[in-house]
Amino acid sequence: MDVGPYLPLIAALIALLAGLAIGKAWERYKLRDGRWIDRRKARDSQHYVLGLNFLVSNQIDLAIEELSRAARVDTDALEIHMILGNVYRERGQVSRAIQVHQALLQRPKLTRLEHSYVLLCLGLDYKRGGFVDRSLEAFKEVLRLSPNNHYALLYLQKLHEEQHQWAEAYRIRRQLVDLSGPDTQPRNQAILAFLENALGADALKDNRRADAARHFEAAVHLDSSTTPAYLNLGDVRLLDGDGAGAREAWEQLIEVSPERVHLALERLERLFDQQGVPERFAERCRRFIASRPQDWRARLALGGHLSRSGQPRAALDFLLDALEQNPHGLTVHQAVWTVLLQLDLDRALVQRYIESARDAVFFLDPHVCLKCHYRSTELLWQCPHCHEWNSFVEERMAAARQSFAEL
Repeated sequence: MDVGPYLPLIAALIALLAGLAIGKAWERYKLRDGRWIDRRKARDSQHYVLGLNFLVSNQIDLAIEELSRAARVDTDALEIHMILGNVYRERGQVSRAIQVHQALLQRPKLTRLEHSYVLLCLGLDYKRGGFVDRSLEAFKEVLRLSPNNHYALLYLQKLHEEQHQWAEAYRIRRQLVDLSGPDTQPRNQAILAFLENALGADALKDNRRADAARHFEAAVHLDSSTTPAYLNLGDVRLLDGDGAGAREAWEQLIEVSPERVHLALERLERLFDQQGVPERFAERCRRFIASRPQDWRARLALGGHLSRSGQPRAALDFLLDALEQNPHGLTVHQAVWTVLLQLDLDRALVQRYIESARDAVFFLDPHVCLKCHYRSTELLWQCPHCHEWNSFVEERMAAARQSFAEL
């Protein structure tokens, strides 16, 4: 076969393969101080691998020790120094983390991408150290270098949320929505809804009721499960004299978030009392209890209402049912003893028990963050520790009947 016609093509293919080989070699090696240095030497060292293993297993001190050794193998290994600085930050050694990342920024010939990621690490250092202004500047500089940097936008949003700068946080989340794919849409909608609710709460504090109502309605439109928006929308309507509209908002909350029923029931009880029809509240509670037999909060609300209405015997039945469903709830025990006082038990002894139980180490309606496990005795819409939205759930133990059956 005559290969003559194919010689130019073969020569081009050989040149291409040679170029790829040289490129891979150049990626691995570089000339420094007149000597060829293996760029992967540090990353291939046992110290780097051990450091990462210790980091994954949360053995921070050992991770720092091994990563420091790996960094000494090749002082130019940018990624190792970045990781080491981040570990210092997580260890609480913020000043040392800042020094490491600031030193990296002084290196010549950093690529735009490398520069932006070192700045991102430095912004996190400043954030951890409480230097809010410096952290904001660092993240904004990252966005100047890399306008679509998802992480810089996310951290910038969280900073604005911590400062209660809801409008800025909302604007940045909108940018993230535009950058994200359709798979993240439900999560983004939920966060935008809570930010709308926060904007409405600020407007309500300033007595801008129309603006507040508009934000609360927007929150519900974005995500129908935004519980506080229904509560706040009902409050605004009631302030405007629209009792029917307030009731509608709170009834909607019960439909979409039945596990938060007690928040709506508190308001509905006051509304029905103001309207002179308290019996409608008892009727509403009974309907809800019939639809959710294991709910204890509606029983507690109805028991308290009947107790205040002068019906302690009827109240006790519902409270004991609530106690059976949640035997560890301090509020249930206190309500039971309050009713027992009405039934003419020894008032001095019962009152003494109530006072003692009020400060007892007991479950005072505990709530736990699903993301970071932060515990709170009240329901929070944003975790003060990890700043996640709508992450709290009620911590429940086994019902009394179930516990006894297992004995």
